[in-house]
Amino acid sequence: MTAQPPTPDRDRWDLAPDSLDGHTIDELLDYLDRDQTPPDSSIDRSAACRMALDALQRLRALSSGLLDWDAQHQPQRDDGWVHAILSGISREAGRGRDIPLPFPDPAARLVITEGAVRGMIREAADSAGGMLIGRCRFVGDITIPAKAVTLEIEASAYWDEPIATATDRVRAEIFHEVARHTPLNLTAINITIHDIVRFNAHAHEEDIS
Repeated sequence: MTAQPPTPDRDRWDLAPDSLDGHTIDELLDYLDRDQTPPDSSIDRSAACRMALDALQRLRALSSGLLDWDAQHQPQRDDGWVHAILSGISREAGRGRDIPLPFPDPAARLVITEGAVRGMIREAADSAGGMLIGRCRFVGDITIPAKAVTLEIEASAYWDEPIATATDRVRAEIFHEVARHTPLNLTAINITIHDIVRFNAHAHEEDIS
């Protein structure tokens, strides 16, 4: 029988609703638990909430096996890594700054929001695997075309793969996606690992395949 994962203490997360159009991560988690029924237009029409919901769904899919593993092997483990990731999602789901996109008509203005790019970066990191992204922020002025910017990422790495290997793969995937979808002059991606999550991701993939 699979042990039940530890239930995170939501009360101590203290995740502010400022960037989620008045909602909280706790409310969005409950909305997911209800399969988003009945529909809540204040959530469904909020770009920030939709981005946060997408990130939470990816986190739930990626971490379900990890929490099972923790429950069996480290039942007293603190859930700080979950808090860090959820804090990042809550803090960064907002629109943020506008990044100008090239457009042939000078009278038109086309932009992609910083929040949308951060969501894309999280998806790229999830696709690459090997770690779970917490905080993600740009350093530099992303509103000026061709201006050099760097990306600072905080993450939790899986224990079953060398950190250098995982970070190189995540960094390459993010560089590829940012260059593909934005005009940003991204010169460096700095990844700081704050936690090692003892979990065999490859074994979990075999279990669910």
